[in-house]
Amino acid sequence: MRSTIKPQPGIMQIELYKSGKSSVEGVQHVVKLSSNENPFGASEAAKAAYAREMHNLNRYPSSDHAGLRGAIAEVHNLDAERIICGAGSDEIINFLCQAYAGPGNEVLYTEHGFLMYPISAMAAGATPVKVAENARVTDVDAILAGCTDKTRLVFIANPNNPTGTMIDAPEIERLADELPEGVLLVLDGAYAEYVEGYDGGAALADRRDNVVMTRTFSKIYGLGGLRIGWGYGPAHVIDVLNRIRGPFNLSSSAIAAAEAAVRDTAFVTKCRDENAKMRKWLVDSLVGLGLKCDPSHANFVLARFENEAQADACNEALAKEGLIVRQVSSYGLPECLRITVGDESSCRRVVHVIAAFMSAAKVERKA
Repeated sequence: MRSTIKPQPGIMQIELYKSGKSSVEGVQHVVKLSSNENPFGASEAAKAAYAREMHNLNRYPSSDHAGLRGAIAEVHNLDAERIICGAGSDEIINFLCQAYAGPGNEVLYTEHGFLMYPISAMAAGATPVKVAENARVTDVDAILAGCTDKTRLVFIANPNNPTGTMIDAPEIERLADELPEGVLLVLDGAYAEYVEGYDGGAALADRRDNVVMTRTFSKIYGLGGLRIGWGYGPAHVIDVLNRIRGPFNLSSSAIAAAEAAVRDTAFVTKCRDENAKMRKWLVDSLVGLGLKCDPSHANFVLARFENEAQADACNEALAKEGLIVRQVSSYGLPECLRITVGDESSCRRVVHVIAAFMSAAKVERKA
């Protein structure tokens, strides 16, 4: 019998999000470099805080996240009342689309932007609109030209995923200045901690009523498995988002680990420094092998091959050696592979395999 029960318009047009692979059939002891995870894991302080919460599993968690918001505010010099916490920054993105976009509205995002932007827009019944980038870099003029009277939200990741590129603070402020009235600019700062001295847009969100910043504990803090994120913005926006946030959307364990993690600034500095060192080595090595790489400001590198076939073949060669990287065809970059910056051993293994692959490809072309 054919069901007459139908989902809301737009939902069946959503393509399921595919996360980075974590296994290779027939290969043991793989190195996962497909999801931009911190190779050093979580800090010891975060692990200890998480473990202590095992004694309180029968208790409901805090519904206002006051302790975590206070810690974030203290470390980043922000107003705790204007912080909202969610199950990863994905949930904050969902809240924003649910609250500010719907049928008849448009949500703008850039050409190679994070796939959750169009997914969250369609889930809210809104229409996602993709605007061009300039050589894989956010193009402010293209965004402004793409705005219409239907536009309600503009999402940009800075640094961007999967390109690793970013635009500077004056360009972001120009975008905020020139957006039409009634449009909210969302700055996704998932990788902001990897850029020394960069606040992810916090100062801009602090002084404007049309800018919101989102952040995550999944990357440099190594807490991807706990799903914790946060947002910061004007009081009127945070008030709206809290009205649709579930009262217990974060577990006690997640809250405790995140609070300890954000206070462990020495661990964050160590991870940022190690990432910068190995990222430079990885980029220099890949360029030396004849590949193209844009300057990356995150914890991954986007390697550009001659074409899609070459990228696919290199991906297979890496997988055979137990090295899992991310194919990014779904981001409109079929000729690229996104490679997480792992520890030194992982980076050296990746370069060794790609060097052998490129050498064999040269021999093949000559034959």
